[in-house]
Amino acid sequence: MFSIGSMILMGAIMLASWLVSSRLKSKFEHYSKLHLQNGMSGKEIAEKMLADNGIRDVQVISTPGQLTDHYNPVNKTVNLSEAVYNQRNAAAAAVAAHECGHAVQHAQGYEWLTMRSKLVPVVNVASSYMQWILLAGILMIRTFPGLLLIGIGIFAATTLFSIITLPVEYDASNRALAWLKTKNMVNPAEYAGAEDSLKWAARTYVVAALGSIATLLYYVSIYMNRR
Repeated sequence: MFSIGSMILMGAIMLASWLVSSRLKSKFEHYSKLHLQNGMSGKEIAEKMLADNGIRDVQVISTPGQLTDHYNPVNKTVNLSEAVYNQRNAAAAAVAAHECGHAVQHAQGYEWLTMRSKLVPVVNVASSYMQWILLAGILMIRTFPGLLLIGIGIFAATTLFSIITLPVEYDASNRALAWLKTKNMVNPAEYAGAEDSLKWAARTYVVAALGSIATLLYYVSIYMNRR
């Protein structure tokens, strides 16, 4: 019964992840057709938001792919996907401002971003070995239960990372939307499109966090019921 319940839960989370991801893509496609009245590109939006926040040491660059946008605190770059970097629409404005929101967080020492950054090296190492340790731990559960416990500890670090990511992402979106509105960068229709785009983007992180928590509990249950 536990196995069936676990399969149903994981299946539901996978379905939710697919639905949210599909919805996000459709939203961005829709709002990519809503062109900005000010005619600014994602690159120009990003550069202005950085300047308005007194940030002079962050570079805005283009990166290949779709929805690959991110802020890199190591080399201080706002990396915008090619479409966002060049296009002049509500979706591009939302993404560009959101990534600059992370740059503002970094400049102001936002505590949740600092915590997440400290976990990055741990998560990078954990992702390389975690699945193998968990698999070996399950196979050797009767002879060496401690191995599974080690895997659970490593997985817990990645789960913590996904949880800490939530306030970081929501705060970056709030900063982006506040700036777009107060600086009159968008009209009401464009603002609504930007807000809707970022709302669905944030939900992908919520689903990811829930999935990580559910998986962690699954492994913990295996360990607790090993006898």
